[in-house]
Order: sequence, then structure tokens, then C-alpha cells
Amino acid sequence: MHSKRLILSHFWLAFAGFGVALLLGEWQMFIRSPLHAWIGDPEVYYRSVTAHGTAMAYVFPTLVAMGFGYAITEAALKRPLIGGKWAWAGFALVAVGTVTAVIPVSLGLASVLYTFYPPLIGSPFYYIGIVLVVVGSWIWVALMSVNLYAWKRANPDVPVPLAMFANVAGSYLWAWTAVGAAIELLFQIIPAALGLTTTIDAGLARVFFSWTLHAIVYFWLMPTYIAYYTIIPRAIGGRLFSDPMARISFALFLVVAMPIGVHHLFADPEVGAGFKFMHSVFTAFVAVPTLLTVFTICASVEIAGRLRGGKGVLGWLTALPWRNPMMLAVTFSFVMLGFGGAGGLINMSYQLDASIHNTQWITGHFHLIFGGAIVIMYFAIAYDLWPHLTGRALDSFEMMRMQLWSWFIGMIVLTFPWHYVGILGMPRRMAFYDYTDPAIAPQALSVIASVIGGAILVVSGALFIAVLVRGHLAARVEPGEYRFSIAVHQPHRVPVALNGFGLWVSLMVALTVINYGFPIVHLLSLSNTSVPVVTIGAAGR
Repeated sequence: MHSKRLILSHFWLAFAGFGVALLLGEWQMFIRSPLHAWIGDPEVYYRSVTAHGTAMAYVFPTLVAMGFGYAITEAALKRPLIGGKWAWAGFALVAVGTVTAVIPVSLGLASVLYTFYPPLIGSPFYYIGIVLVVVGSWIWVALMSVNLYAWKRANPDVPVPLAMFANVAGSYLWAWTAVGAAIELLFQIIPAALGLTTTIDAGLARVFFSWTLHAIVYFWLMPTYIAYYTIIPRAIGGRLFSDPMARISFALFLVVAMPIGVHHLFADPEVGAGFKFMHSVFTAFVAVPTLLTVFTICASVEIAGRLRGGKGVLGWLTALPWRNPMMLAVTFSFVMLGFGGAGGLINMSYQLDASIHNTQWITGHFHLIFGGAIVIMYFAIAYDLWPHLTGRALDSFEMMRMQLWSWFIGMIVLTFPWHYVGILGMPRRMAFYDYTDPAIAPQALSVIASVIGGAILVVSGALFIAVLVRGHLAARVEPGEYRFSIAVHQPHRVPVALNGFGLWVSLMVALTVINYGFPIVHLLSLSNTSVPVVTIGAAGR
């Protein structure tokens, strides 16, 4: 790879932010648990939550997707990255934006959580920082498109390599996903933060953010799914079951991931029940590409087991390389994806959501999906790429296995109690719980269990960083050319629709306009819907 420094810079900044956010998350759980006396100032807690959520939701996955995307571009297209200087400019914008956002949060001037929570309004520098992160990522989107276009011109009638097809699909999904939050920030929140307006239509702002709120999860998922299809089969000694099935899955994510966000507003009055139901139905469609993926990857894993001598109906399972970190990573990821996806069926139900809305169930669900199924594959991506980026051996296999096992165990111990207390009615985003109250006291043990799970995750995160640092200090090796998985039937031609994005992007935009157009236009047409801005920070406390 020609852009090793660029890729490593993205990964290291991502993992640095991840490490800090991980510590903040554990601190939050500890200080509001029965193990610690009440800190006395809820603002400090919400300051930490804002920093944790912003780093984990925006900075960390965006940098991983960008760095992985540049690696895919060079490895899959087998040519140097076009636009290297622009790539560094995008990285600089993300870095500067991160610092710009973190400073006011750390000073207590923007404790608004990563969802922005209007009419609460923090320092304009927090929002400007987030905008810079998004703009930097959009440079990556443009570069992915430019590199693909240049390759296709030089290779007419040749199938786009699967890894690059998936990579560009993820970049286009992010480009459109971020538009909702960008509109909210640029036209509603930042003017209020700058003092240009004194009121804000909070209901409209929440609709714009819902455009981004759920689809961003599938942007987080894209590197994980790319690893499922293009890394795991090769890493465990097998082959990809179906190249076309993979392309269909990524194409479907573009279509079904966007027009679904209003299901987060079931309890909000500003959107009618009809559109809430429509978004609920479309949310169910997201299961289709996920089920295709589960089938395809399980079939690919079975191929690996049979190539290793596995016989009979289930004999291939025992033949799998269970000590291979990649095998562990995909297994743990699938288990957590299964549990998290099952919880998502509750969240998307217009009726069932009422029982767990705004409870700790929601916290458990999205941590199990993101922190569990997604992040564990980010670890696998780093482990797989590191020798090719550093030119040094990454041979701490026992430590890798310990790290992956501890992350899996920690995430289960963290999130399962959250689901349980959520069913009991424990609200989320609370800075204080009075465990002397007889109604809450039975939940104390579950909360303590989650604190222990978080501590295990901190240890696992430290092990992960240690593995990567040891990789930088290991003996030099020649890792050879970086390879992606090969399909059982490697395609020589693919349908036009699965070799480009015109159809899928058109459907993505059209369905978003249909599902969001009327609610947004309707809310814009209403008068007297704005409420006074509530300033957060020294001036507003």
C-alpha cells in the first residue's frame, strides 16, 4: 500500500478517541451506580456523556471507515490512491473538528449529548467542530467516487472488485445519511448558538436528526460487513460463498437504511401516526440484507470447515480454526448481532416500543449492536491490516484471543442487565438513581453487573492498544500483497445494476424524499411551533 502513513494516521486517531471514550463510559456507569456516592452535579455527568457519545458516534467510526476505505481503494484497485493531498486535508478537518468540539464539551459549555437535544443549545464551537468532521468525511466520499470512476474508465466491462463496490456503497450511504443532521445544524442549531435566533422548532429539528439517527448505524456497520465478506473467508482458509449475494446486500443497505428514522419518534407528537407506521414497516426491511449476510457468511464459514476436512452435517464446525482471532471475531460479532437484532425488532414495533421507550433497554440495544457486533470487527480489521501497514509482524495471537474473548464477555455482562432493568422501567440518560427507594433497590445488582462488564471492556481495550503497539515494535517482515476473499465462483461479468450505483442511489434518495418530504414540509408550514432556546454552559446554568 502506498498510503500507509495516511491510513495509520486515521486508525490511530480513531483508536485514541475510542480509548478516551471507553474510560468515560465506565466512569459514567460507576458514579451513578450503588458503588459510588452521588457526585452532586448532574452537569458533570452529562458533560461526560456528550464527550463519550460524540467520540463514539461521530469521530471513531468515521475515521475507521475512512482509513479502511483508503486501504481498500489501493488494495482492491491495485493502484495508488488518487487525491492523496485531499485525503490528508480531509483527515486534518476531522482532527481539527474533533478538537474544536471537544474543548467546549470539556469546559461544560456543550453538555447536549451527541443527539444535540434542542431546544438545549451549547457553544457554537461544538457544532462547528461536528460540521468540520462531516466535511472532512465528505472529502473521503468524493475521493472514493473519483478513484472508482478512474478505475472503471481504465477497466471497461470489468466487474468492480467486491471490496471496492462495498466501500463506495458505504461512502454514498454516509454522504446522504449526514444530510439530515447537517441541515439541522446549519439552519437551526448553529444560528441559535450564535445568537442569531432566540427560538428553535425542536420538533422539526428532531425530524431532521432522525434522518441521520438510525441510518448512521448502517454507516457504522459498513466496515464490519465489508470485513465479513472480504476478509473473514480468506482469513480462516475458505472462500466467499457468493459474490452477487454480497453485492445485493450492500445495494439493499443503500435503499432500506435511509427512510426509517421516524421510528425513533414514536412518542413524539410532531409526526403523524401514519408516517410513524410507514417508517416502522420500512425498518423491518432492513432485516433482508442482514439475513442475506448471515446466510452467505455462514455458508462461507462452512466452506472453510469442509476445506479443512470437516465431514458430515455438523463435522465442519469442529474443523474450523477456532484459535484463529478472525474466527473468534466473526463468531462473537454474529452472536451479538443476533441478540441486538432481536432487540431491534422490539424497538421498531409501533406498539411494543411503548413499553421500553427511553429506558435502559435502548442503551443496551445500541451498545450491543455498535459496541458489540460492530466494534469487535473493527478490531479484526486492524489486526488483519496491521502487518501490511507497519511492515512488522503481528504475532501476539494469545493476547488477541484474550482481547476478543474479554470484549465479548464484557459486552454481554454490560448490556444484558441494561435490557433487564429497561424492561423494569429504569429510564436512560439519568445522572442519578436513588437505590434506597424500594421501587429501584432490586435493580442495584443489575447495575453493578453492568459496571463490572464495563470494567472488563476497559481491560479489553487496553489489550487491543497493547497488541497494536507491540506490532509497531515487532520484527520487520514482508507481508506480501494484501488480498481479499475469493468467491467460489469468481464473477467475470456482473449485471450492470451490481457494478454501479445509479439505480440504488436513485432509490435511496427517492424513498427518503417520500418518507420525509411530507412531514418536513408540513412542519415547515406550521406557525407558532418554535420554543425558546435554552442555553447550556456557564451563562445558562
